[in-house]
Amino acid sequence: MKKIEAIIRQEKLEEVKAVLDDTFHISGMTVMQVLGHGNQKGVAEFVRGQKIIPTLLPKVALCLVVTDEQVEVIAKKIMDTCYTGEVGDGKIFIYDVADVIRIRTGERGLDAI
Repeated sequence: MKKIEAIIRQEKLEEVKAVLDDTFHISGMTVMQVLGHGNQKGVAEFVRGQKIIPTLLPKVALCLVVTDEQVEVIAKKIMDTCYTGEVGDGKIFIYDVADVIRIRTGERGLDAI
């Protein structure tokens, strides 16, 4: 099993959710609003004539656990959906998952996801 954590633009969330549900029938995911920055270190804005560069930009973190066979194709779908070609498109992190336990039933492993 693998955990996919994608940090994406807020406006891409609904599109990504629709693609994942329509294509893969993902059984569950966690979505968090986060703040962060990458190489761009923020985007310059002007407020009352004053140049402001926020160092933390709002993003969405999407986390899901999938089988080893699904991980590459799901990561590719997320990339294709979130790509704009502009700075700030996001990142995808992929982790190994040792085990999963469903609290309600005690099921483990693939049965729990």
